Amino acid sequence: MGQITRDGRIKFLNGVAHFFGAVVGPKYDGKYLRSITRQLVGNVTLKQTVTDVIIPTFDIRRLQPTIFTTDDAKEFVWKDAFLSDVCISTSAAPTYFPPHYFDTTDADGSKRTFDLIDGGVAANNPTQIAITHIMKEAMIGKHKFSDLESIDGRKMLVLSLGTGMPKRSEKYNSKKASRWGLLNWVFDNGSSPIIDIFMDASSDMVDIHVSTLFRSLNAEKNYLRIQEDNLIGDTSSVDIATDENMKALEDVGRKLLNEKVSRVDLETGIFQEVEGEGTNSEALTRFANLLSEERKRRQNK
Repeated sequence: MGQITRDGRIKFLNGVAHFFGAVVGPKYDGKYLRSITRQLVGNVTLKQTVTDVIIPTFDIRRLQPTIFTTDDAKEFVWKDAFLSDVCISTSAAPTYFPPHYFDTTDADGSKRTFDLIDGGVAANNPTQIAITHIMKEAMIGKHKFSDLESIDGRKMLVLSLGTGMPKRSEKYNSKKASRWGLLNWVFDNGSSPIIDIFMDASSDMVDIHVSTLFRSLNAEKNYLRIQEDNLIGDTSSVDIATDENMKALEDVGRKLLNEKVSRVDLETGIFQEVEGEGTNSEALTRFANLLSEERKRRQNK
């Protein structure tokens, strides 16, 4: 038999991908999601949000993240971007929904176009994006951060809520993966290993980085990460929205409230319970009290 050349293999795989893409396409066409999002949000633009938001997306035409923020919308870019378009874009998870296209007008009148997918491909855990944005605003002297030093995390409270992950010990293993080819890495038994791996790695690296930052400032208690990493069955799926599964996920969340505060071990990367800091519910109450006191302080200035 003749040897298959690299070009021949790529041509064959491109043909397979084109065939399955044309026949199958995204799991959902996204029409209902887009309709309900526009119905709920209406014609609200990004600059009209009642509180500051930071929403990550990824532009597949430019191959770079696009981070939408209220601050930027108010000042110079995407001044007429609808919040619905941004929400549809950041939820356009690859293989589940099609990418979202829209255009906006910058403050100088120039047009800007976007071809966007789920921001999770670049920021599955957006905590670091939020911190970076605040630091940037502080460094350029924005008045609302005038009392925050550019590198002082001791004046920040960060609450990071994860959406849960499958039980790691049951997902993949090297013995199984050693037999995988290109298609298996993309699709295996109903899941996409390569996407799962990139997403989890991105999320965990952010948690490690942020935990290290706050510990270096002796402000560990100012960063609270709540995440369930032992989901099993339907609760680990991203698109099973039955009443039973929604109730099961609600039960997972309530259970998390009563668990002890945990932080990532910087040596092993595994979450460990922290003695002496109580439960997640108690930590959230402490956060709420601190925020209430800070609001009173600002009102009395």
